[in-house]
Amino acid sequence: MSSVQLERKGRVAVIRLNEPETMNALSGGIKAVLETEVPRLLDDPAIGALVFTGSGKAFCAGGDIRSMREVTPIGTRARLQRNYTWAQRLLTAEKPVVMALNGVAAGAGFALAMLGDIVYASSEARFKAGFPGIAAVPDVGLAYTLPRAVGQLRAREILLSNRTVGMDEALAIGLANRVLAPAELMDAALETASGLAEGPAIALGLTKTLVRRAFDDTLERFLEDEAKAQAIAFSSEDFREGVAAFMEKRKPVFTGR
Repeated sequence: MSSVQLERKGRVAVIRLNEPETMNALSGGIKAVLETEVPRLLDDPAIGALVFTGSGKAFCAGGDIRSMREVTPIGTRARLQRNYTWAQRLLTAEKPVVMALNGVAAGAGFALAMLGDIVYASSEARFKAGFPGIAAVPDVGLAYTLPRAVGQLRAREILLSNRTVGMDEALAIGLANRVLAPAELMDAALETASGLAEGPAIALGLTKTLVRRAFDDTLERFLEDEAKAQAIAFSSEDFREGVAAFMEKRKPVFTGR
């Protein structure tokens, strides 16, 4: 059985964590596939968007605690640097990333969910920091991404208290874009991802970059970056097609050029 199942749906790549017996905890097998396949899929011009989900009743229960009994500072740093090879690519990639949370997202699984551009969740899913329970600090970027999603005050409370966040609250505070019945989750995620994959790739990628930089740049630098991004977008074939389609009252056909 493969630790991660890869499937292609048109221009969408579906990445399914597939160790349900451990609630898809990030084992060496899962991480090895992510290290190889995430960069490959993001670099593949035939792929326009990615969808992540899990097998069984969990999205991802976090790190594999069984492998943490004998740890050293050097080993921990090396372990995290390997995670960053795929996690940072997801966060900074121009291609849209949709997370389809079929169940619990805890610890590093919570962090993985927050690397998505769009988060859809089953009504049976839930979030949990997990790290305080084993006297660890948040990793895989969670202390970076979570405050940007819900604000620092909420992020600190969620990360420090280690309480469970249900889906009603997740939707209300911005941890999830949509909460759906379990049977509807993947159809909704694939529909959204397919629409994004057929969209204007250059403009969408530039938009992702601007949103990410909005929290770090000064206003002056941000507006300079915005102007440069718009200049690039206006020079694309997709922009010309979009304007023509608008004037002709038809649906645009984008090519990513």
